[in-house]
Amino acid sequence: MSSDVVIRAENVGKEYRLGAINHGTLYRDLQSWYARLRGRPDPNVGVQDMARKRDRAMRISGDRFQALSGVSFDVCRGEVIGVVGSNGAGKSTLLKIISRITAPTSGRVCLRGRVASLLEVGTGFHPELTGRENVYLNGAILGMRRAEVTEKFDRIVEFAEIDNFIDTPVKRYSSGMYVRLAFSVAAHLEPEILLVDEVLAVGDANFQRKCMGRMQEVGKGGRTILFVSHNMTAINSICQKTICMEEGRLAEMGQTAQVVQNYLSRGKVGVNGTYSLDPDSLDGKAVIYKVTMLDVLGREAGIVDLSAGFSIELQYELREALSGVSVGLQVLAEDGYTSIFSLSDPELRPERLEKREPGRYRAVVRFPACALNTGAFYVRAGISSRFSIYSVVENLRFEVVDSIGIIQMLGQARKPSISALQFPWDVERI
Repeated sequence: MSSDVVIRAENVGKEYRLGAINHGTLYRDLQSWYARLRGRPDPNVGVQDMARKRDRAMRISGDRFQALSGVSFDVCRGEVIGVVGSNGAGKSTLLKIISRITAPTSGRVCLRGRVASLLEVGTGFHPELTGRENVYLNGAILGMRRAEVTEKFDRIVEFAEIDNFIDTPVKRYSSGMYVRLAFSVAAHLEPEILLVDEVLAVGDANFQRKCMGRMQEVGKGGRTILFVSHNMTAINSICQKTICMEEGRLAEMGQTAQVVQNYLSRGKVGVNGTYSLDPDSLDGKAVIYKVTMLDVLGREAGIVDLSAGFSIELQYELREALSGVSVGLQVLAEDGYTSIFSLSDPELRPERLEKREPGRYRAVVRFPACALNTGAFYVRAGISSRFSIYSVVENLRFEVVDSIGIIQMLGQARKPSISALQFPWDVERI
């Protein structure tokens, strides 16, 4: 391995066995055992439910699921690498293998240097220990001396903003406190390699800005970062290169701007500007199963007119009663990371944060005429609460055209801008 390469993945594959360890009754356990003995599918394993997803069905063989297959790449010292891909593409599995939480089924990962990972809330913390004790525990795991951790301790606590609770057992922390301390520990104990998953999305806006700034500092300090996120703005702002995962394979690795643009262009969009899946094929407490672009007459349309306005319709399902839920969407520019609109349903109606009963819902956001200028745009929709992300739909692409504008009548192109709002002109001769 070259002296500059700190992470090398060589033909990495990871296979999981689907199903339950036992089914709760002796009869069903014997039924499953007899089916396997005869080489037939297990009647008590819901593999068929998962196989309804087209992109995952190809990765299932019997009761085996191929989470990763043939993934190879090199990461050099000091590089900040983004990792993007749709849900289930294998991003988190890849980071768990690199962090040695799980072992690959095939291939290998070679590392040079200490690794700190922030893959989910509370990773590496012992709930019975205090925040102070967990800081020193994590330092010891990274091979640091007590004096080294003590030197950085005050900065860690200040960054995490939990001064009054540092000697409280972390099992009594809120999810936000957990995340703040976990990130602060990972970023300040100076590992050579830092792995960060989408967990940062559960923090508040101020905390996320602090995290982005700290990761930029860590990157400039010559350390290596792998950053998984659905936030294209964050990926573009701190990552020089990006890996795109697709169906358990490495689809592309290269300069961030180009990879992000290619990733967004592979959106699952039909000819009429609709993203749609069978809700029964989706797992989770809350799922978005349909996002549709509608023209001014309420018809499905992948192309809408600048002067007529349009709507975006979301259909989603809650599988249980949930509180503090926010259903939102972003409209992104063609570069995939410039957010033009960011909307959520409780912003003007805070009472929507109260408990929502299980069931299927339909939400429509209406955009006025000339809200967007001509060009191509992307929609990202999601369901989340303060500490959880339940469902994300990306890459719904649509276009805005101006079929009757005076600019087009004069044979000219519209000036580049975000919107095309028209304001009154008062003209008089003086």
